[in-house]
Amino acid sequence: MLAAERKLKIIDFVKKNHVASVTQLSEEFRVHEATIRRDLSEIEREGHLRRTHGGVVLAEGISSEPSFNVRAMERVEEKQRIGVKAAEMINEGDHIILDSGTTTLQIAKNIVNKSNITVVTNDVNIAAEFKDSKGIKVIVTGGILFPESFMLNGMFTNEVLKTLHVHKAFIGTPAIHPKHGITHFEEQMVPAKIGMIRAAQEIIVVTDHTKIGGVSLHRVVPANGIDKLVTGEEASEMQIQQFEEIGISVYLA
Repeated sequence: MLAAERKLKIIDFVKKNHVASVTQLSEEFRVHEATIRRDLSEIEREGHLRRTHGGVVLAEGISSEPSFNVRAMERVEEKQRIGVKAAEMINEGDHIILDSGTTTLQIAKNIVNKSNITVVTNDVNIAAEFKDSKGIKVIVTGGILFPESFMLNGMFTNEVLKTLHVHKAFIGTPAIHPKHGITHFEEQMVPAKIGMIRAAQEIIVVTDHTKIGGVSLHRVVPANGIDKLVTGEEASEMQIQQFEEIGISVYLA
């Protein structure tokens, strides 16, 4: 079987099964696991699938994500690096928004000792990081509390965001694509993210490399509405190039 034909069959296999491991694909197509990994890297660069630890899922049609507790344990080291890199972009005197999420939480951990910064957040976990900080003013948006993630969302959140103007918004996402921009699988989560983006002069997306190439149902902002992308050094050269070609500055952590 030619490599091009095998790649098409791999995509079909994942579409039918929703997820597949390298071992499964190796057995299914009777080739070495190294060959499957090479195929998956090429398919991921083309935007059809998204690599996970030990396997692959569909990039198109992301319809859910793990719980907060599970996400908090995934790719921790990469998220920590992203948090350090993103924190370097925050200057004294900045007013910033930190979107709810496990990656933005790492940014908070790295700016607690900075001074003269205002942080707006819809995340109770993030707000709590600054409880002993003397130099950080914290504005919590209010809204309905989602106990599984400690996120605040809903009408009150959206109304508060309409009144604000900040220098930078750090946005988390379950899916970002060079063609489709930021998308989300939950309709009710979209308005708050749009509100954060509209409130900011500069939009900085922070996400681990596995979210790159993903597309979900609801668009948050097109790709040309993003200024910077901060992700892990695990991102491929092709992924980086696709964003840089449309004017997005990519920072690897």
